[in-house]
Amino acid sequence: MLDAIAVTKQFGAKRALDNVSLNVLPGEIYCLLGANGAGKTTLVNLFLNFLQPTSGSLQIGMIDVARHPLETKRLLAYIPEQVTLYGVLSGLENLAFFSSLAIGERLPRPRLLELLEAAGLPRQAADDRVATYSKGMRQKVGIAIALAKNAKALLLDEPTSGLDPSAANEFSELLVKASNDGVAVLTTTHDLFHAKQTGTRLGIMKHGRLVEELKSEDVSHADLEALYLKHMKS
Repeated sequence: MLDAIAVTKQFGAKRALDNVSLNVLPGEIYCLLGANGAGKTTLVNLFLNFLQPTSGSLQIGMIDVARHPLETKRLLAYIPEQVTLYGVLSGLENLAFFSSLAIGERLPRPRLLELLEAAGLPRQAADDRVATYSKGMRQKVGIAIALAKNAKALLLDEPTSGLDPSAANEFSELLVKASNDGVAVLTTTHDLFHAKQTGTRLGIMKHGRLVEELKSEDVSHADLEALYLKHMKS
């Protein structure tokens, strides 16, 4: 569903991505680990067509991102580290607005409430102004927007950064639920525990290169930490 094929991205003299290839199948959660500047966010931005690759190609559902950006965006939902919502509007009003942009129709209130509930937002918070929401609650509205769009692929950039352990665990459960529904999930994270707990596959990036790929089930928390630190020190 998500394919990066020999992707290189150059910014002047700096090579942000160096011949990176990876794929994420429907129902997989691929957690991309790496320090700041490793190239994780650059890869996400390439899938979103915010950037163009210097060489190589990216595909979503076998459709080339650079050649068919509108078609690929229809298959995709994106949740950044800080979900941008309108603070003066309620969670339900934000969902109504952004979902109408995504699918071209305004959903009825009962359906909007269903989506917020499926994303884990407490029913009593649906009509509260988003300015009063925690980061975790904002992330849940973002998930609800993705659910409304019926996205086949989900891109997330450091989604659990700044969340307390309980909120991070709730968010992980939402990603697992999405993957169980056949969604392909690619998420960047610094959180090794979150990656091991949530991911089906793990990748480690360093200096723009994908230096390690492995199945989550094949490695313990301790072994993952040791492997990550070895790559970061080498």
